[in-house]
Amino acid sequence: MSSSDPKPGPKPGPWPPAPESSPMPPSTWAKRTGFRPKFSGETTASHSGQLSLPASARATPSETHPDLEAGQPPLRPPPVSAGEQDKAKNDKPQPQPPSAAAPVKRRRDSDGGRSNGPDGGGANGSVRRQNRIEETVEVLPQSMADDDLVARNLHMKYGLRDTPGLVPIGFYGLQHYLSMLGSLILVPLVIVPAMGGSHEDIANVVSTVLFVCGITTLLHTSFGSRLPLIQGPSFVFLAPALAIINSPEFQGLNGNNNFKHIMRELQGAIIIGSAFQAVLGYSGLMSLILRLINPVVVAPTIAAVGLSFYSYGFPLVGKCLEIGVVQILLVVIFALYLRKISILSHRIFLIYAVPLSLAITWAAAFLLTEAGAYTYKGCDPNVPVSNVVSNHCRKYMTRMKYCRVDTSHALRSAPWFRFPYPLQWGVPIFTWKMSLVMCVVSIIASVDSVGSYHASSLLVASMPPTPGVVSRAIGLEGVTSLLAGLWGTGTGSTTLTENVHTIAVTKMGSRRVVELGACVLVILSLVGKVGGFIASIPQVMVASLLCFMWAMFTALGLSNLRYSEAGSSRNIIIVGLSLFFSLSVPAYFQQYGVSPNSNLSVPSYYQPYIVASHGPFKSQYKGVNYVMNTLLSMNMVIAFIMAVVLDNTVPGSRQERGVYVWSDSETVTREPALAKDYELPFRVGRFFRWVKWVGI
Repeated sequence: MSSSDPKPGPKPGPWPPAPESSPMPPSTWAKRTGFRPKFSGETTASHSGQLSLPASARATPSETHPDLEAGQPPLRPPPVSAGEQDKAKNDKPQPQPPSAAAPVKRRRDSDGGRSNGPDGGGANGSVRRQNRIEETVEVLPQSMADDDLVARNLHMKYGLRDTPGLVPIGFYGLQHYLSMLGSLILVPLVIVPAMGGSHEDIANVVSTVLFVCGITTLLHTSFGSRLPLIQGPSFVFLAPALAIINSPEFQGLNGNNNFKHIMRELQGAIIIGSAFQAVLGYSGLMSLILRLINPVVVAPTIAAVGLSFYSYGFPLVGKCLEIGVVQILLVVIFALYLRKISILSHRIFLIYAVPLSLAITWAAAFLLTEAGAYTYKGCDPNVPVSNVVSNHCRKYMTRMKYCRVDTSHALRSAPWFRFPYPLQWGVPIFTWKMSLVMCVVSIIASVDSVGSYHASSLLVASMPPTPGVVSRAIGLEGVTSLLAGLWGTGTGSTTLTENVHTIAVTKMGSRRVVELGACVLVILSLVGKVGGFIASIPQVMVASLLCFMWAMFTALGLSNLRYSEAGSSRNIIIVGLSLFFSLSVPAYFQQYGVSPNSNLSVPSYYQPYIVASHGPFKSQYKGVNYVMNTLLSMNMVIAFIMAVVLDNTVPGSRQERGVYVWSDSETVTREPALAKDYELPFRVGRFFRWVKWVGI
């Protein structure tokens, strides 16, 4: 009996059942490489914003109950003899190649027939259950052009190379960047006050960040990976920046001199680290490193970045609980409890959880401030705490500083027009020890980007990029991060991991939308009042949003495990060890030699980053001490070292490890859709054909 023509009530047969037809032709990159989408996470975005398997990747009855611990996945049926294959071919009618309209019809079915379960509900779900094998054979296109259409159209409103009209581009571009608002602006709101910068400095840095984000995103979508990924100040750079800011040699500086001097030190370190990353990509070394980077490595490394800031989040929220807690509750309610509510076919609360919660909380805090809730007789919130003599005012200074919304004068003092220019803070200062720290961090940033490339390509592109395209993208990220160092954003520029979640939720994969949004960012950066408005966000609200963003960052990092066999005890132990030691080892370095009653000159939430002077690594070279104590106190560095060593030394199959599957160079000549997705524009690629290791 043919598996594509099942009859009701079949008798149970031997297990696993022998296949009754010849294997399907390897029509997709997944099947050619032996990649098994059911357990590796070759997924698509569903209507709920979650990731679900496409219909062509659903399990057949012979693919259930896998043995996760076996060296080779026992999911494949035993080989079938030639005679049995011929018999199966004679018994089963050969499916006709689908017409050009077939993928379009499949998209309408998937869009219109929403199901209540994995196989759909009602008669439609029953038909799908009965014809699962037949659907797999007939829906999968036999040509790459159809494959490209199905892969992009099943779950995305617009694919990678689609060009919607001007109105959809503008609407979806605004939607995309508003959903990424927290990732774009929160990093400068943390590092500039840590450097002793004023509200005017915060406004200038925010404007610079918006300008650089727009320029670097345009460069990346044009000459990098060409995926719709936004470049910005990633949280990966936040911990090393805070470590450099809190170095012992900067403790004697004060005021504006402190801000400009530390910014120039950061610029020098970022420029050297970015140049190292550019060499890593364009030299082809990244293609070799890709063999060591798998989901089991990416997941704990990125998760450790979010977990490492627990000492900053709620301790700062506690400065004004009635504002901070309300902010956290609102963003959680919008992102989780109201996520399925659609207004005009758009999940407004899920997409705009961060800006909506910020607007509501900010308005409530403004009303409380105007009503006099934080006004105390004889106390001025603009007077520094050190100058306050009255004990009555000292008691309420913290509440006035963190709860009032009128303590910042950034909006009033910001000019209407300001053009961010390179070296605006002065000539960068190059210090080898800080530059070496940033070089190591650039490797972590590359690991983060590699995971984002793979995840986003499964959502929007016909196939994953080749290792050469990945190397080219990492090289360009080094160049764009160097631009961030020259302009003085305080951090490097890299792919924002949250972008993948935004693409899945908004179902917008067109690079044109991201490019138009990048142009809008550049225009907004020239309006000084925009930077001043963002700089006036109360610090407690910033910390509240960061609690959500860092939790999201952690979850997005761990979500990379869906590309591997997450139930494998091998992977569970590796990820568990990596995460635990990523918290425990830095805690040892951060607390070593610090007495419980020590009176450090910085707030408690910055104390974990002051390790260069008291870390356990001691030698006669102070620079080496600085580098080792600083690097080993960073959670992401420990997680990366543990995961790389364990994942590449502990035996495990490629399926179990979830090895990232990249398209090979031969596929470019065989599949024209791959070249169309990733080739450089304006025929630029033809000038670099001799450079085989940087892509198409």
